[in-house]
Amino acid sequence: GEEAHKVYEGFAELCEDRSKQLGFSIKTSKSEVAELEAAISKDVALIGSLNAKVDALAAAIASNEADLKAATEIRAKEAADFATEEKELTEVIDMLGRAVGILGRETQKGASALVQLKDVASVTQALTVLVQASVFSSKDAAKLTALVQASQQSEDDSADATFGAPAAAVYEGHSGDIISTLESLSEKAETQLAEARKKETSALHNYAMLKQSLEDELKFASKDMGEAKQGIAKSSESKATAEGDLAVTMKDLNTDTTALADLHKDCMTKAEDYEAATKSRDEEMKALAEAKKVIQESTGEAEKSVYGLGQLSFAQLGRSRLASSADLARLEAVRLLRDLARRQNSTALSQLASRAAVALRSGEDPFGKVRGLIADMIAKLEGEASADASHKAYCDKELGEASAKKADKESEIAKLSTKISQASARAAKLKEEVAALQKSLSELASAQATMDKLRIAEHEDFVKNEADLKQGLEGLKLALKVLREYYGQAEGAAHTAAVGAGQGIVGLLEVVESDLSKSLAEATATEEGAAATYESETKENEVERTSKEQDVKYKTKEAAGLDKAVAETSADRSAVQEELDAVLASLKALDEECTAKAETYEERKARREAEIAGLKEALSVLEGQAFIQQQSRRTLRGRREPQMALA
Repeated sequence: GEEAHKVYEGFAELCEDRSKQLGFSIKTSKSEVAELEAAISKDVALIGSLNAKVDALAAAIASNEADLKAATEIRAKEAADFATEEKELTEVIDMLGRAVGILGRETQKGASALVQLKDVASVTQALTVLVQASVFSSKDAAKLTALVQASQQSEDDSADATFGAPAAAVYEGHSGDIISTLESLSEKAETQLAEARKKETSALHNYAMLKQSLEDELKFASKDMGEAKQGIAKSSESKATAEGDLAVTMKDLNTDTTALADLHKDCMTKAEDYEAATKSRDEEMKALAEAKKVIQESTGEAEKSVYGLGQLSFAQLGRSRLASSADLARLEAVRLLRDLARRQNSTALSQLASRAAVALRSGEDPFGKVRGLIADMIAKLEGEASADASHKAYCDKELGEASAKKADKESEIAKLSTKISQASARAAKLKEEVAALQKSLSELASAQATMDKLRIAEHEDFVKNEADLKQGLEGLKLALKVLREYYGQAEGAAHTAAVGAGQGIVGLLEVVESDLSKSLAEATATEEGAAATYESETKENEVERTSKEQDVKYKTKEAAGLDKAVAETSADRSAVQEELDAVLASLKALDEECTAKAETYEERKARREAEIAGLKEALSVLEGQAFIQQQSRRTLRGRREPQMALA
């Protein structure tokens, strides 16, 4: 009836509202999918750009490191060449100074060897005379001869077999005497040494500037690379999060799309069921109304003729002959109603049979009472139909809302589970990276400690060796000073041989002094190189340690934040799970109430058709008996009229 129609309208409104909700959810999900896909594309492009930047920076760093290494090697070679040249020039200047000093002292003493110099024609001969006079050693004389030859840049046409000195004309044109020649050579050597030192200072400055520039470029490039790698990590994390959200959103979109299709299907099915139920109910009500009308039309006259108050007393006589037949008809009608109640297992029909039996036995208007009972049954059927429609609409509404809540909670749990999985995986990866960094830092600290220990031992050895070498040099210098002063004061021909031997000793000590000076210089250079290498490696280790400690700090902080987020998200998921459990419990109760014990429409229709058919059969029995009674009354009335006429 109208109540069922109102219930159906409520269900239709629920379908429309749910359809709008799902449509809006689908539209929102599609928008989110577009945004997430755009974000993923942006992250991919950014990652590609940053990777290209990292590659370019890596190439630049490698190039700068190669340039710095090459410059360092060149500088080391230049420093070694300068050290060799400086040592040679220093030795030359020292030797020339000693030679000039010796010749000066011999000149003042007027030694016989100097008299012989007046007759020589070349530097070679002059040096030979000085060697024979024990003024110079043969080694010093050879070096001086080579220097004179190099300075004069002349061909060795008349070289001496022992020394290889230039010709006399060349010697005389250059300086005029041996002392001035040696002084000129000393000045040239000092000038050359000054130029070499100036060149070395300039080269050292240029190297320092180049090294500083390359180190600055390496520092900035390393910083940019670190930032680029952090950007890659951040973009990769953002991309992974967006991909996870996209997967969840796509799943929700597919779920909502499927739910919308199922909703349309269910709503169409419900609409068709409602139309069929309405049509069936109308047909049922129409059949009952027609049955009632047939009863009224078929039994109206019989009721008047059988139970009318204006009947003659003769009719009452005929009634006694029909009593047994009417009783049988009433019993048959009651039996049919009881059989129908038993077959349909209907308490209402059983009660109807009992009431009909009472009404038929009462003898007071049984047909009217039966019609009343049928009308009551029709009203009851209509009430049951309305209540059934209301309950069905209630079940559909509650089940729809519960199913929607279930889908929403399951979707929310899926999203939270995805976030938890992503955050847990990221946190685990960060913790692994932190563990690897801490291990690397431990190894780096161990290596630095070993290097410090070795450097300390190396420096201690150098300090000890340096002290020994310096002490030896001081002793040699003191000995040379004493010997030079002694032999410089020696006078007279008697001491000539002793002076010559002393000069040999002095020369030997000077060689030893030169060797000690060379060893000291080499040890100092080795120490400086080791110190520079140690400082460079220590600086690199410090930079690496600082970078890794920062990485440990940031990654530990990020991992802790992710763990906290996982805990919070897990708590949220537990709360949502509790809500889902409550929804599932409610849905289970609704299923038991609305589905488990519900009778299908087809079963209800068949049952009601059987009930109506049984009622019609019972009425047909009563109608047949009423017709017989009506005919009997007419027969009795016909017989009564002739008797009255005869009277």
